[in-house]
Amino acid sequence: MVDFGLKALRDDVVDHRFKGLPPDAEGLTVGALAEERRNLFHGGFSTPVLALSAEALEHNLAALQHYTERHGLAFAPHGKTSMAPQLFARQLERGAWGITVATVAQARVCRAFGVRRVFLANQLVDAAGLRWVARELAAAPEFRLVCYVDSVRGVELMEAALREAGAGRRLDVVVELGAADGARTGVRRESEGVEVARAAAASSALRLVGVAGYEGEMPEPDVASVTAWMRRLTALAQYLDGLGLFEGVDEVLVSAGGSAWFDAVADVLEEFGQPLSVPVVKLLRSGAYVSHDDEHYRVLTPFNRVPDEGGLRAAFTLWTQVVSCPEPGQAFVNAGKRDAAHDLHLPRPMLVRDGDTGAVRPADGLTVTALSDQHAWLRVAEGTELAVGDWVGLGMSHPCTVFDKWQLIPLVTADGTVTDYVRTFF
Repeated sequence: MVDFGLKALRDDVVDHRFKGLPPDAEGLTVGALAEERRNLFHGGFSTPVLALSAEALEHNLAALQHYTERHGLAFAPHGKTSMAPQLFARQLERGAWGITVATVAQARVCRAFGVRRVFLANQLVDAAGLRWVARELAAAPEFRLVCYVDSVRGVELMEAALREAGAGRRLDVVVELGAADGARTGVRRESEGVEVARAAAASSALRLVGVAGYEGEMPEPDVASVTAWMRRLTALAQYLDGLGLFEGVDEVLVSAGGSAWFDAVADVLEEFGQPLSVPVVKLLRSGAYVSHDDEHYRVLTPFNRVPDEGGLRAAFTLWTQVVSCPEPGQAFVNAGKRDAAHDLHLPRPMLVRDGDTGAVRPADGLTVTALSDQHAWLRVAEGTELAVGDWVGLGMSHPCTVFDKWQLIPLVTADGTVTDYVRTFF
């Protein structure tokens, strides 16, 4: 990771762009504000404000580092979850092979902050994007980008754009095997995969380096169906190797693994061994683990099935303030769709901080029933105490749509001290 890129983030100026930060900090640099170690609750922050737990973040980073090391896996965490170069740096420092992205725009953020290996989990057929790739590969010999191919047409478009751009280095590609009929992208049959692989291997602009896919959006996934698909993926790698289509490469990538089924992926990759003519890099790409959540991945995390392997902690709390209690059983806090993830589940009240005393208690008796643009509707159970001015801490579902609503996120210790600010680029 290039140090000057991260330093530039600390030199940015705090102003109106960054919601929730103390209004009286305007004009300070982000680094100077971090050095003040303000308290989130009485240091001038305005609500709503998103807090990222320093302890939970560290725990989660360590959990996947240790898991992948135990299972002999390389790791390219999906950067589209956070789009936060500071977190990319911490993941790479913990041994990540590289960072996964989904678009050229996301790859450009990685490159701006010195990421040397980028796995683009998509078929890249955008000529403008491919011209950027060609320029970046030419300018930086240390840079490697790998992307999907899932059609002969895609191979042809990539080759034409790269040739027109005068690409001097071939672009590494992996054949994407779709997880099932009705799933997301990827060839549906191995025979199609062979056809695509032959086209890629014959290209003067591309280099076939492996196979990959994503199991998370197959219809009604379970351990058995993910395991069966993973065995198809590894068998495809063996078959392509037997055809000599990986000739000239030093290693073959076999990659899968989102945040819901990485245990099944790891089990098949472990049984796969190293059966090819060159070494195999078994590459996991989970991303949501970095912050985890209080609903979707709390239920789906593989650590629920294999608790002896570790666990994750929800790292986000959206702190809001009660602004109205207009009738019995009804209250409103000042955060809504602009601030809270809501694509999978509504936020969950987790904590209440008394507006007068600062005492914190569980948010028993509170339920979010709806979101407006800038309000959350709370149902207040009979006998539950809640007053205008109280702070309500909301847990949320789906890390990817938590991060993307906040440009600068306070990193907060358990006692409320803000130690840093995490910058996102969406």
